[in-house]
Amino acid sequence: MTTAQAPVERRRFTGAGWYLAAGIGAAVVGLLPWLVTGMRLPLQNLWGTSTLPDDMPIVLLPFSQYALGLLAGVIVIGSAVGGVFARVQRHHLGRYGQAAVAGGVTGFQALAVVQTALTVGGGLRESTESSLYLSALVASSVASIIVGVVVFFLIARGPVPAAMIGLSIAAVLSASWLGGVARPFGNLPFDVSAGLLGVVHWAPAVAVAAGLVWSGLNTLGRACAAAASLLLLWVAPAAITAVSAAVGSRNLLRRPAELMDFAQRLFVVELGPDGRSIPLVLAAVALTAVGLVVRWWVRRRRTARP
Repeated sequence: MTTAQAPVERRRFTGAGWYLAAGIGAAVVGLLPWLVTGMRLPLQNLWGTSTLPDDMPIVLLPFSQYALGLLAGVIVIGSAVGGVFARVQRHHLGRYGQAAVAGGVTGFQALAVVQTALTVGGGLRESTESSLYLSALVASSVASIIVGVVVFFLIARGPVPAAMIGLSIAAVLSASWLGGVARPFGNLPFDVSAGLLGVVHWAPAVAVAAGLVWSGLNTLGRACAAAASLLLLWVAPAAITAVSAAVGSRNLLRRPAELMDFAQRLFVVELGPDGRSIPLVLAAVALTAVGLVVRWWVRRRRTARP
């Protein structure tokens, strides 16, 4: 390496360090609903000793069969935040910048899984049921990280239709993420308005509509991405509700066949007219239509100006 090249390489290394820190920051933003609760592990049904809630250990992730939606939300939302940052800064990223952001997000999340798994594993009583329980939570966390990596690169590097799908995946989990604040696992230093719970329910529809208005529908690829986003908004919340309700039942956990049957039946109900998924899709379509009209009107006003 020549003397002239050394300062350039040092600047690239320093820039990569800043982007690594930005990725870690994005992962921390994703953990915000858990951080504000104090990060104290919820009481565990399989805990080895009788422990008060305030004496449970501090962990970086909400490991509980009652918080699977929140667990996925804090991980995937963090990856989405990192992807948005990388996309906004794509013209300023150095040679290793984008990889550094992704590494910061994923590395911190992997560290959080290890720290939480070791802490929980050390407190659970020794039994086959405990091993299966911990393995399921670790597998759910790893799967969420993998989904987060896909979301990150769809948003950071993909064309607009791909970015729209990545944003929609994060949007679907926004209800779980916001629900971590509105209905937390822990004690908050402030009171949450009951009306916020209703806002949380409609958050995925609003977020998906905002993404569709941003991307527009003026190409075949964008129209297909919009259809995929609406399909995701219809199916994913129903699946999250069904799985969370089934796994959250202690009685069903002892009867896997009945658990699967209950989850399947609830999933079908949630997809139908009596469920909550169809209203979300209809709300997203209506908000998208209004947003596109407003966008067209604003552009027309700008074009008409002398």
